[in-house]
Amino acid sequence: MAHAKNHDYHILPPSIWPLLSALFAFVMLVGGVMWMHDITPFVFLIGLVGTLYVMFAWWAAVVEESKIGDHTPVVRIGLRYGFILFIMSEVMFFAAWFWSFFKHAIYPMENYVGTTYEAPTFYAVDAFHLPLINTLILLLSGCAVTWAHHALVHEENRTDLKNGLIIAVVLGVLFTALQAYEYNYLLYKGWEFGGDEFFSNFFMATGFHGFHVVIGTLFLLVCWFRARAGHFTRERHVGFEAAAWYWHFVDVVWLFLFFAVYIWGVPG
Repeated sequence: MAHAKNHDYHILPPSIWPLLSALFAFVMLVGGVMWMHDITPFVFLIGLVGTLYVMFAWWAAVVEESKIGDHTPVVRIGLRYGFILFIMSEVMFFAAWFWSFFKHAIYPMENYVGTTYEAPTFYAVDAFHLPLINTLILLLSGCAVTWAHHALVHEENRTDLKNGLIIAVVLGVLFTALQAYEYNYLLYKGWEFGGDEFFSNFFMATGFHGFHVVIGTLFLLVCWFRARAGHFTRERHVGFEAAAWYWHFVDVVWLFLFFAVYIWGVPG
């Protein structure tokens, strides 16, 4: 039940989740370093499980705050601004990989000796086979999310809202499966996760994007469960709005990757 408020701001009560999230993130960091030195992966896994638990519990608390009326219009504006800043940080994260890819492709300093320029090594990827199929799948999933958003905001049609979300989730899972198949094929053909700059940039850029697709798919799946529970209304749907923004960001990043890595970054 919502409670009455005489102001537009959310006064947060004491919470254990920020402290626990920092502790489990630190455990995961230390465990990751230990795993890289072949000591044990269990410390990392303990930190990962703890982090996932804190994420679930903290976000459940935020949902509960919305249900009881703490998310006033002013608070919802702040939540939107916060998520926009998060997406901007993600943009800069991917900008680093694009910078590395284009830098090593156009001006590989380690191959620049005196006045002799050695052309970088590229490896052929059939852009118009699996990558093109995955591009269409991701764009269609973005259309499904837009359909769901339109159904909620302009029609308040909860059936179309749920259908659009589940279609986007299925397409996200299909994208991930096809990318895993592509990776398996490329590794079979002799590609390596390291080895040289092209391999490293290719797998880091497309791999991190694939990781974001998995996160976005889970984000949309949670929104689908919440839509089934009746959580979203025409005026109050910040969680779904954030998921839609994130998914469209993932779509746009993939378009840049498709044209830069798969089409531009080929021999000749």
